[in-house]
Amino acid sequence: MRRRGTGPVPEQTGAARAHAQGEEAGLPAEAGGWELGSLGASANVVTVLRRSAWVLLLAGPVLGAWALLAGPEAVRAEVASERPAAVVVDSSGPGGFAELFVTAYLEAGEGQTGDAVAAFMPGAGPAMLAGGGGGQVVEQAAAVRVRAVSAGYWAVTVAARVRPAEPPAKPNRSEAEAEATVGLRYFRVPVRSGASGELAAVALPAEVGALPAGQAPELGYGKAAEPSTADPGVRTIQGFFTSYLAGGGEVDRYMPPGSRLTPITPAPYASARVERVAEYGTNAPGATFPESAGIPDGTRRRLLVDVTAAERGGAKRPLTYAVALKSRDGRWEVEAVEAAPLLAAGSGATDERSK
Repeated sequence: MRRRGTGPVPEQTGAARAHAQGEEAGLPAEAGGWELGSLGASANVVTVLRRSAWVLLLAGPVLGAWALLAGPEAVRAEVASERPAAVVVDSSGPGGFAELFVTAYLEAGEGQTGDAVAAFMPGAGPAMLAGGGGGQVVEQAAAVRVRAVSAGYWAVTVAARVRPAEPPAKPNRSEAEAEATVGLRYFRVPVRSGASGELAAVALPAEVGALPAGQAPELGYGKAAEPSTADPGVRTIQGFFTSYLAGGGEVDRYMPPGSRLTPITPAPYASARVERVAEYGTNAPGATFPESAGIPDGTRRRLLVDVTAAERGGAKRPLTYAVALKSRDGRWEVEAVEAAPLLAAGSGATDERSK
């Protein structure tokens, strides 16, 4: 075999020499396209990374504790109490409760067990009722004032019409004695609402004086006048009340379609007559809407109507209604019988003493 000759070896470039040195050291010249530095530099990088990992590992718990302390305050869920939430009781509840309590209190006789009163006032026994007002009959009782003392606590004033269980044996009594026999008396009862809405009297009733009479508020209508025969609205309300109170025909013919107002049945009166009319915004009821004038659809009028209703026995009873009229197809219809008359501006404030 012919032996190949060995000629002169060409001189290596700098890159080739570096590649050869890298191979001799057992390291690749490139890794992922990046040239690696020297072995000393690589060792330094590894040392830095190792120390950084230890620092992060040791600082983890410290940083976590700092985050808990520096973060916003955690909202704790409140544990539900075993006590039930308080129930809001309407003032009519304490009022009716006090009426029953005053009635039982006044009608309880001396020596009775007091169970009826104890049902309203827990803890009231026979000793508390000994010598109490017995032998009385409550003909009528009504709560005339309910004043809120605090949340769930009221002071209720009850008016009671009371008479003795047995009338006096005097045949010739004076008028003063007769009036004293059946009198209107007032009692104030403290009533408390429990957590579940149950009511209880806090103490026995306290007899008090009569309440002061209230002032009549000013109404929001003009001057009342006799109904005008030239006012077509008067004819509407006259026919309406004849049907509504005395059963004189259908009420629907005087009301718009879809109205739900029904007449009083059986009719309590034999006849009904409109006596006086007051209108909101004018002192001349009906003057703005004469017989010959056209009425735009949707026009409204608010009236205060005094009616005289005659009973079948002949007795006549005055009644007052607040009525709203509305025009449709050129005629007036009763849009509503309102719940209460209009008050004048500034007359709607509630008397603080009546609360």
